Amino acid sequence: MGEIGPAEPWVVREIGLPDELRQAESVFALANGHVGLRGNLDEPEPFGMPGTYLNSLYEHRDLTYPEAGYAFPERTETIIDAPNGKLVTLTVDDEPFDVRTGDLRRHERCLDLRAGTLHREVEWGPVRITSTRLVSFPHPSVAAIRYEVEALDRPVRIRLDSDLLANEEQPEPRDDPRASAVLHAPLRSLSHSDDVLVHRTRRSGITVASSVAHVSEPGEVSAEEDRIRFTLTTVVHPGTPLRLDKFVAYAWGTGDSDDDLAGTAVRDRDEAVRAGFETLLDEQRDYLDDFWDSADVELDGDPEVQQAVRFGLFHVLQAGAQAGPHPIAAKGLTGNGYDGHMLWDTESYVLPVLTYTHPACVGLALRWRHAALPAARERAAELRLAGATYPWRTISGAECSGYWPAGTAALHVNADIADAVLRYAAAAGDDTFVREAGLEILVETARLWCRLAHEDDAGVFHLDGVTGPDEYTALVDDNIYTNLMAQRNLRGAAQYCELFPERARDLGVSADEPRAWQETADNLALPYDNRREVHEQHAGFARLQEWDFASTKDDDYPLMLHYPYLDLYRRQVVKQADLVLAMVLRGDAFTPAEKTRAFEYYEARTVRDSSLSAPAQAVLAAETGYLELAHDYLAEAALLDLRAGGEASGDGLHIAACAGVWMALVQGFGGLRDHDGQLSFAPRLPSHLPRLKFSLRWRYSRLHVTVTPTTVTYAVTDEDLSFHHYGEPVDLKAGTTVTLDLPPVEEKAAPPAPAGRAPARRRDALDR
Repeated sequence: MGEIGPAEPWVVREIGLPDELRQAESVFALANGHVGLRGNLDEPEPFGMPGTYLNSLYEHRDLTYPEAGYAFPERTETIIDAPNGKLVTLTVDDEPFDVRTGDLRRHERCLDLRAGTLHREVEWGPVRITSTRLVSFPHPSVAAIRYEVEALDRPVRIRLDSDLLANEEQPEPRDDPRASAVLHAPLRSLSHSDDVLVHRTRRSGITVASSVAHVSEPGEVSAEEDRIRFTLTTVVHPGTPLRLDKFVAYAWGTGDSDDDLAGTAVRDRDEAVRAGFETLLDEQRDYLDDFWDSADVELDGDPEVQQAVRFGLFHVLQAGAQAGPHPIAAKGLTGNGYDGHMLWDTESYVLPVLTYTHPACVGLALRWRHAALPAARERAAELRLAGATYPWRTISGAECSGYWPAGTAALHVNADIADAVLRYAAAAGDDTFVREAGLEILVETARLWCRLAHEDDAGVFHLDGVTGPDEYTALVDDNIYTNLMAQRNLRGAAQYCELFPERARDLGVSADEPRAWQETADNLALPYDNRREVHEQHAGFARLQEWDFASTKDDDYPLMLHYPYLDLYRRQVVKQADLVLAMVLRGDAFTPAEKTRAFEYYEARTVRDSSLSAPAQAVLAAETGYLELAHDYLAEAALLDLRAGGEASGDGLHIAACAGVWMALVQGFGGLRDHDGQLSFAPRLPSHLPRLKFSLRWRYSRLHVTVTPTTVTYAVTDEDLSFHHYGEPVDLKAGTTVTLDLPPVEEKAAPPAPAGRAPARRRDALDR
């Protein structure tokens, strides 16, 4: 039996064979946003779920309803398994290498977060096997493997069969509504040769070319419709290992000819072969050195969270680095969960992190949203709305979610995208992006809100029949998260139309439109319960019946798998941070006292049946003085994929939760806020954590922040930078440093949580 080893700062080490193969395959996945390889073993078996994913390589599936309705989506998209180039079958003295049989004395895998590689070492029978795998950041279409076999104490006969295999057999899906559909043999062969396989999906019409080359001792190559195989037979003597370097490259799409795609894949493969495996390793390390220079977070006092925040950042980078011109899916390219769809959390969790750590990929991700505007306009027209209505779930840009109130009415996704545009424009200063893409997104989403909003007799505007982030409420009036994010969307659109008037005219923005957007924004309803002195998640939320948490058993969670949604909708039970998330992203709309009262009220009603909840609760817990509780939520988010056990991430990692670890640390304990495009900090660190250090980019500056329980040090490099510290302006010249005292914070005992749903106390775990 295997396990994740003790926390190490820069590696994740698996010792022995994993208990849950699917989970381990997600944890040890490699990707660059363009190509993704699940962390399957090199040999064909055993496996949990094979996976080689190419961003936006998907197949269509029909959606059926017992009773259809107007504007119900009729077709969805499901990510498919691309031709697998990871496979290497080893035979030793006529015995197939299989970790389940024979004399297995050692099995260890190491995910190196600085090298960007997965390294494996095995001692089995008379041989030692090592493999090193990478998916190249500098070469987006390329993956490479170095596979070595060493005879330990006597000569051994070796046979290697190295495959590039299409239409690999897939296991049946899990019994979980969030699991992906499984499509068997989704690719139809168009041509094959010793260099390249060319296939096409049967319905979506996407062509994929897969090329492979082997650098080793001479062997034989054979090809058939779904397989290219390199076979090598030799005798290996002690002290002279056998080495095989394998290079795989992909090209796919619908606009190029089959021959052009095949030629591209072969050229990219040949470029990698000429560079060689060592050069690919060096380039990978250089790329990651630059990333970590701006992205690294150091936390003293909790080694597991230290490891986990780097693990999370690494997987966020792997999901987004080379994603453009494709989406960043909820599972990245680590698994097929949610059918490989992109959801709203990309813009609300993932892109904020990348904006401050690796902004180059954010503009590309948002340009993909811009490219999807035609589909969003078409969906808005279908829903009898104006402007653009972005999809709840998608791969290509079309709505892929079957009709469901918690999704179809979740129009906040449009404001989430606009918020990401505004944040990136402010932080990166990318005026070219604003002119070419960003302003059009802001305008079209603002038009949606202006059409949807209606004015009552008192001059107050309302957004009715919407669903916020909390999926245990649906089709409500004036969800405060939706209203506040729409408010920012409307104001941002008006502001940027004023900054770029010529482009606004090109987009057909009349003189009256920005005034209407501003009027709507200034008068949007923000529900508030005067008796309880707390903002309501939506109008009337506080009068709903309370959920009976005392009678709810532990195995009744997650509630959506054990209770009817109608039962959930009628009660005060919150799946995930909703109003609390609004206070993170729109904290400028609340006073400190309002934040404290609201945090305490919703803490007692939030059950965290979503991985998105703990990071937001950590941020607000820190801001409102519940510093130990913030650490509890930080650890819950940080260890979810890495150390929670079971198969919680068997169909792919929770990429937004990975990003949420950075949020909990940098926005929570670091106090980072960016309201209205202004950078500010209000750090606060619990006394049992000695030091937090992080860096971020703001335009052409790099800011390095070191927080202790009593002081904060700001250091600026590259260019001068101005920001606020606890409301006071700070102006730093490039190359200068300032250390400031922090105001004392009284650490408070955690407020009540639903029975049995409080997070585990992190200090107790550290004290053991």
